[in-house]
Amino acid sequence: MGVLTDIKILYRMVFHPGRGADHAERLESFYAAQADNYDAFRKRLLKGREELWRALGIPPDGVWVDLGAGTGANAEHFGRGIQNLKKVHLVDLSPSLLEVAQRRIADRGWKNVVTHVADATRFRPEEPADVVTFSYSLTMIPDWFAALENARAILKPGGKIGVVDFYVSRKFPAEGLRRHGACSRLFWTFWFNYDNVFPSPDHMPYLQRHFETVLLEEHRAKVPYLPLAKAPYYIFVGRKPSEESAVEPSGKPAAEQAAEPAGGAAVGTPGSA
Repeated sequence: MGVLTDIKILYRMVFHPGRGADHAERLESFYAAQADNYDAFRKRLLKGREELWRALGIPPDGVWVDLGAGTGANAEHFGRGIQNLKKVHLVDLSPSLLEVAQRRIADRGWKNVVTHVADATRFRPEEPADVVTFSYSLTMIPDWFAALENARAILKPGGKIGVVDFYVSRKFPAEGLRRHGACSRLFWTFWFNYDNVFPSPDHMPYLQRHFETVLLEEHRAKVPYLPLAKAPYYIFVGRKPSEESAVEPSGKPAAEQAAEPAGGAAVGTPGSA
């Protein structure tokens, strides 16, 4: 990938941020012109993906769901072990990115990998998943909490969730977590928000509250063409507690929900992601 291609992508990022009536249209308008060169450019910025895949391991005959899968580049991290999985679901709202994923699947001869143009807050595979991942996608989902609730719902008891993404710390983070200075929090929030990427101080606390923490690491990554800048990112691996097998995302046992009168407990409806 040459400098000229980099410049074209940077031009699109700066002067053509995603536009559209809804989130799906904004994603497609932003990525359609970048899809073919997406992987090579972002490989230098999106760190920690290979480390996340290694930490999760490959469950034999397992079902893996990658929400916000983009071009399917993450499937390369399985290596030859991908043949040991029963099914890999690549889910994204951008048809242009998934077209690249489909070409990758055909080129590699993967028979157990399928793509879905679908909403991460609503997608449901045919059977419970052993692993659900978000690789630099959670910050691009407006209703990220709904996406995480959906991930927990489709995971089988004891299944794992893996997240790697940008973030900013809380002003007063929990003990043991890193604290970013005010300038760092403001800069990265503004810098990413311009392209509809929303690093949050609440992702990690939410993940830790809703999943058993297996691994949590905080790092910084170099940013192409910004030699002094290092963007903060985290790697999280969690496990769905076994006792949640009979609990719906609302937090109430299924039997209690069935007994509720219609409209008994008003809950907001997730928006498009």
